[in-house]
Amino acid sequence: MDLTLLTASALASGIKKREYSAREVAQAFLDRIKKTEPAVQSFITVTGERALEKAAKVDERLGRGEDMPELAGVPIALKDNICTEGVRTTCASKMLRDFIPNYSATVAQHLEKAGLIMLGKLNMDEFAMGSTCENSAFQTTKNPFDTSRVPGGSSGGSAACVAAHEAPLSLGSDTGGSIRIPASFCGVYGLKPTYGAVSRYGLVAFASSLDQIGPFARSAADIRALFSVINRRDPRDMTSLDESLFKRADSSGWVIGLPEEYFGDGIDGEVRDAVLKAAKTFEKMGHRVRPVRLALSEYALPVYYILSSAEASSNLACFDGVRYGYRAPEYDGLFDMYCRTRSEGFGSEVQRRILLGTYVLSAGFYDAYYKKAQKARAQIMAEYAAVFDEADVLLTPVSPQTAFRFGERTADPVKMYMTDICTVSVNIAGVPALSAPCGRDSRGLPIGMQLIGRRLSDYGLIDMAERFERHTGVMDTMTPAV
Repeated sequence: MDLTLLTASALASGIKKREYSAREVAQAFLDRIKKTEPAVQSFITVTGERALEKAAKVDERLGRGEDMPELAGVPIALKDNICTEGVRTTCASKMLRDFIPNYSATVAQHLEKAGLIMLGKLNMDEFAMGSTCENSAFQTTKNPFDTSRVPGGSSGGSAACVAAHEAPLSLGSDTGGSIRIPASFCGVYGLKPTYGAVSRYGLVAFASSLDQIGPFARSAADIRALFSVINRRDPRDMTSLDESLFKRADSSGWVIGLPEEYFGDGIDGEVRDAVLKAAKTFEKMGHRVRPVRLALSEYALPVYYILSSAEASSNLACFDGVRYGYRAPEYDGLFDMYCRTRSEGFGSEVQRRILLGTYVLSAGFYDAYYKKAQKARAQIMAEYAAVFDEADVLLTPVSPQTAFRFGERTADPVKMYMTDICTVSVNIAGVPALSAPCGRDSRGLPIGMQLIGRRLSDYGLIDMAERFERHTGVMDTMTPAV
């Protein structure tokens, strides 16, 4: 039996029944990583010895008859912007190439307490800035369905490793679609939780009011199981919410809203057809579908890039070569050290967003750009609140197209930014959204649908996706080429 083909839930069950050991499971995935990494390149760091040691401890506890958590012994991999004590955390940047944190992020602590086994740290767009995983300073992660195409970003490594069966679970972060777009491109599930559902303590910040850690998996049930591990109130993150606010929900008979703005020009015909076909399937399952309006959607992209770049400019100011991280080897005085360090340590996309953010926050432009963007954000949040008076959930495409080839959009940053057009408003509003596979295009590339819910409805979205998965058997068709 190939253990790497099993879902996390199936692996957990087998470990508890002693059908195989946690160490055997960890070794199977490490062997799979060794085999597939030359083609996929999901991992920046593999922690093989550490994983086997942790797995052996889980087996010892099970052997003593201890009552273990649901996912004990199941392997997982983490995006490389989530701090892990004693394990390199690079953010895929030259700036943090050799940074080893002396503490772990809250989510990493939750995973360890739950007995999950970390296999390593995953590739990403540098400091989570990008939609294709082409901005990493170290390597380019490939899409397991077609290695000539992008896996999506910034959590490209997190999606690709799950799709390629290198890990049954992973964690990523989502600032404007960075979980959902890779999940869609790679044919897996990806949840961007309600803002505050998961602690951001220990997540290297990109845009603090938009960032959210979330899970990837090959089944909706696994998304639920992993989300329940990391959905915890954390006093070290003042924006985090108490887990008791998130109720297990039954999505039966929900009203599904189809925002017409997400099905117009610019959306690939095959993507549109697949999502509308999913809507028809939901109707057959007992849901009611109706059109709705999100008239402010056209403003979401500029609002997002103004606010996220402004926050990035502030958050990344600490990377100056003074205390930790890269420092330019040659410089003439303190100011020159700052300039050389940041010019050499940051890649072009990170520099571009820092410059944009600094500009919109500068005297004379703050009112014209940043302040207006904040006002527009409030209106977008109000529009979302109003639309959920008409519908329980919204159904949209995740991306205007399926995975495109490497290099197709790198020359035009604005065209690249348009990849996020279906996802950024969710982060602006702070509501949850789930990317779930709903089919494949004529080239065999996965198509994802996006389920968007009101705040705190995360479990309802997962329930809805799980029912769709059982009804359609869609995951049986999601077999990658690698």
